[in-house]
Formats: sequence, structure tokens, C-alpha cells
Amino acid sequence: MGGKSVFIRDLVPGAQVSDVFLLTEARQGQARNGPFWSLRLEDSSGAAEAKIWSPHSQAYEDLRPGTFAAVTGQAQLYRDKVQVNVERLDTLDPAAAGLDMADFLVSSARPPEIMIEELLELCRENLLYKPWFKFCRSVLENEAVRDRLLNAPGAKSMHHAYRGGLLEHTLAVCRLCLSICALYPALDRETLLVAAAFHDLGKAWELKSDVTRDYTDEGRLLGHIAIGLEILEPFLKKARDLEPGLAVHLKHLMLSHHGEYAFGSPKLPMTAEAFILHFCDNMDAKLNTIGGLFPEEGEDAPEAREIWSTYQKSLERQIFNPPRTPRPRAAKSADKAACQCLLPLKA
Repeated sequence: MGGKSVFIRDLVPGAQVSDVFLLTEARQGQARNGPFWSLRLEDSSGAAEAKIWSPHSQAYEDLRPGTFAAVTGQAQLYRDKVQVNVERLDTLDPAAAGLDMADFLVSSARPPEIMIEELLELCRENLLYKPWFKFCRSVLENEAVRDRLLNAPGAKSMHHAYRGGLLEHTLAVCRLCLSICALYPALDRETLLVAAAFHDLGKAWELKSDVTRDYTDEGRLLGHIAIGLEILEPFLKKARDLEPGLAVHLKHLMLSHHGEYAFGSPKLPMTAEAFILHFCDNMDAKLNTIGGLFPEEGEDAPEAREIWSTYQKSLERQIFNPPRTPRPRAAKSADKAACQCLLPLKA
């Protein structure tokens, strides 16, 4: 089998579809005219919903996420999004079919190798307390940790769900925390930065870094907060010149960064720095989700702007895409140049 020729980004209403996609979701349902399959097709360019309606659906007893499938059907518009009505689906062995995994592995817009060096440099520039920098460097330069971070997604599906997503999210949270410290100088910016750098470290072990981004057994049983603390503990024990109270505060920041018991946080934030980390983590996750809802708008086609997103389960609402204040081209160029050090909302 040759390489892919039709990607998710190429799908337009009315087009015939015939190519290989990764099934990342597969659920059965019941409609008036019989059973159906609700699928999520994915490749390196994005994802799209798909349906197998009755009677075609009855030919498939078991479809599982993580399966590669040759899909034939038609792209149609449903609730302002392209959806594929599948007429035929054949599961494939990716090795036997000669599939190129790069066609299916969604990645950050920026190379993870560059982002991890930026994270280390951010620590070098801002951690003036030598024990903190030595600790961060020992973690980030550890070969096992580095290999995990380079490939890790930021989540299974909700935000930063692609290779390099964890580093992209981590850098954004670090920079958000530092910007807030500039407004509130009483904050312990160094402990906060260390916590921001490692708050989601456990996700590199909680989630698989392959095309499925599924949970590992360890991830399901322990969760990334517990795993992250376990990974850091040997490095903390070796940091003998680090004041014990600072290590305890770091652990509290990691344990409380989800903010609420209902969101899986073992502890509630009990310091100013813990509140800041929670807010910055939450903000970047939500903005990444919102940033992926609407396509890039052309300079000369504002009438093509999508107005409302579909209902977003993770946000519990639809999102409105408001008109933007007009900006001169020179200002837009300056904005883009100023943001080169920041991470884009979209991958």
C-alpha cells in the first residue's frame, strides 16, 4: 500500500473518501432504523467524526480504538463540521500494510527537542537559588526523563493531545507563572517555576506516546500526580543542599494543581503559589482547546469566519468566535515577532 493521499484537513462536504485512518474512538449506538457505529477518524492533520449506519453497521461486531482502517465513504456537513458516512471499513495490520506512522502521529508545531532546551534555559535564567537550578537540570538532563518528555502528549484528547504537547503546555504554564510574578513580587517565583516545570511530569508515564495516546496501566492505577512525585523523589533526595521546606512546598504545588477535589486534586491549594499554578495550568489547557476549534481565517475572507463551535464536553458549552478588532499589517507583524518565544494555540 502506498502512502496516504487524503488527510482529514482535505475533507470537504460532498467529497468521496477512500484512504487509511486511525480509529481513536469507536462506540455503538441505536437509532430508529437500527444499530450504528460512532467513530473518530484521525491522522497527522487532525480528526473527524464518522458514522456507520445500518445496515452497513451490522457487518462489524467489534471495532476498537487504536485500530487502523481503510475507509470508504462520503464526507458530509453535520452541525457545521465535516463528518464521514462510512460505506465500507476494513481493518489493517499497519506493518503488513506498510503504513508510515508519521502520517498518523499528530505533533506539536514546534520541535520537542527545541522546547526542552527552552525549558532548561528558562530555568537557568530565572533560578538564582543554585539548589533549585541544580535540581531542575538533573531532572531535565536525565536520559530516561528526557526521552519520555520529548514524545509525551499533554493529554489523551482534551488539550495538547499530540507529540510534544506536554512540553508545549509546560512551557506556556511556566511563562504564565513568571508573568504573574512580575505583578506580585511577594510570590516565591523560583519554587513556583520549578513546580510549573514539573507539575505534569507524570503524564509522560501516564499516557502512551504512540498514535493511540491511551492510558498505561500505571497511569490508570496511579494517575500523573502520584507518578510525577514518585519520579521526582530520587532527585529530591540527592538535592541535599535544598532546604527541606522548599521541597515540601514543591510537593504541595504538584499535589494541588488541579485545584478541586472534584477535578482529581489530592489537596486543595493552600498557598498563593499553589493558586497561581492551578489558574495558569487551567487557563492554558482551556485556551489550547478553544484555539483548536476554529480554522485560521484568511485576511480577505472575514465572511467565512465560523461563528459558533459545536458543544464542547470538556468546557460544558459552545464557544463563540467574536469579530476581531482590525489591526494594521505592521502591527500584526510586530505581534507575531513578539510572540515567537511563546507557544501557538494550535498545533
